[in-house]
Amino acid sequence: LAVGETQKEMFEVLDKIKEHFPKDKPRYLMGVGTPSDILGAVKRGIDMFDCVLPTRSGRTGLAFTWNGRINIRNAKYQNDNDPLDKNTKNFSLNKYSKNYLNHLCNTNEMLGSMLLTLNNINFYQELMSVIRKNIKNGTFSNFHDEYIDKL
Repeated sequence: LAVGETQKEMFEVLDKIKEHFPKDKPRYLMGVGTPSDILGAVKRGIDMFDCVLPTRSGRTGLAFTWNGRINIRNAKYQNDNDPLDKNTKNFSLNKYSKNYLNHLCNTNEMLGSMLLTLNNINFYQELMSVIRKNIKNGTFSNFHDEYIDKL
């Protein structure tokens, strides 16, 4: 696989080749970055990923949350006093409102992209932690089905 396929094409290829993956070695997929890509790839036996998406997206005003993506630059967040993601657990941006983050990003304040980048890295860490927990508990399929279209 190379970067550039649609998600559907990527999953079709993974479905065809997964039986050939070594069982005793980690399986790596390069350049897979969206949360739904990761969920689908894990479902197909992939163990490791790398991608610039969380940091690049943070620098451009896109935040990943448990409720999906947020383009914080959108005008609808100018008067939104809610935190970015009430469901985040580790590094919390909850002390910053969406309207403040909107202001920072739209005025090109460096703090805006820094905070969104930290949020995205934290989100991806949480996502992988929750994936591991669900695999261990035998509940990954349910977790996948709940979040594949949401994230």
